[in-house]
Amino acid sequence: MRSANDREEEVLFESVEFPSEGARLRGRLYRPDRPGPFPAVVMAHGTTATITMAIDRYAEVFCAGGLGVLLYDHRNFGASGGEPRQEINPWIQARGYRDAVSYLLTRGDVRPDKVAIWGDSYSGGLALVVAALDRRVAAVVRETLDEMGWTGWPKTSGNRGIHVACRIEPKWEFPVVRRCALAFAREVERRSELVTTAWWKEERGERVFIDYNQNARDRTIASAYSVRGRPDATVSAPVTWDELPEVETEDFTLATMPARFAKLGDVQAGIDDAVCDLNVLLEWVEREEKSGVGEAPYPPQFPKMPGEPKRVQPSRAKKAD
Repeated sequence: MRSANDREEEVLFESVEFPSEGARLRGRLYRPDRPGPFPAVVMAHGTTATITMAIDRYAEVFCAGGLGVLLYDHRNFGASGGEPRQEINPWIQARGYRDAVSYLLTRGDVRPDKVAIWGDSYSGGLALVVAALDRRVAAVVRETLDEMGWTGWPKTSGNRGIHVACRIEPKWEFPVVRRCALAFAREVERRSELVTTAWWKEERGERVFIDYNQNARDRTIASAYSVRGRPDATVSAPVTWDELPEVETEDFTLATMPARFAKLGDVQAGIDDAVCDLNVLLEWVEREEKSGVGEAPYPPQFPKMPGEPKRVQPSRAKKAD
């Protein structure tokens, strides 16, 4: 089929569909004018909009740049299936993104190590959440840092999470850096209701928690490599952005790490040459404080900090009242 937009150059696309949460999601696969396998981008509109509402023009630009693009309608909207019609469920939409990635990985014409996600309007927040939940998609986190002018260096935690280290000038005290991390976390939270900065687990629900307190004094990363206290002796270790989608915690252990280091060397040797400007986040802190948004709770072992709200579990605070 051809693009419906009336322009001099027409872009070919293939109508596709794939399963997601008991429904069929439908859309278009734009193929670049190059032999496969090719890198690809999963793209969806914000909440209720459909693929014919201007976003297809973005898909055509991406395709002209050599990328495949899977553009689809969210469940319950447009050409996609699902009931009740017009109902918005953010978690279902996020899972649709993940299922779209899974569909692309089944195709022989798409590079499995080069799949990214892109969102417009509200779905930009969904893309951030999917990137946090699905390590097959690393491009979104990396692009967000690029927008800030920062370079991030991913690192496994040796357990369930992923850390992204950013080098800053050694002139800031811990409370300043932590406050900047809190401002960053809140900015992401503002973009998507699927993200939370709630320190207390009882308030998080199923949302993704961005742990700003990892930047408090005793949470600072002490070394690039560290062994976790697990029976299999997993190692928290640096990785490259390209390999991050395929990395599993169990890949890096005390037994396997020496051979990896001997083969690859220091994969983050350039971190000291990529100093990030903390002033970007300091501006966000200033914006928050002007609007009356202040501190958040510290971990329990810390003394009470200036400006910190009541450090008590919300359910217990209600009983005390």
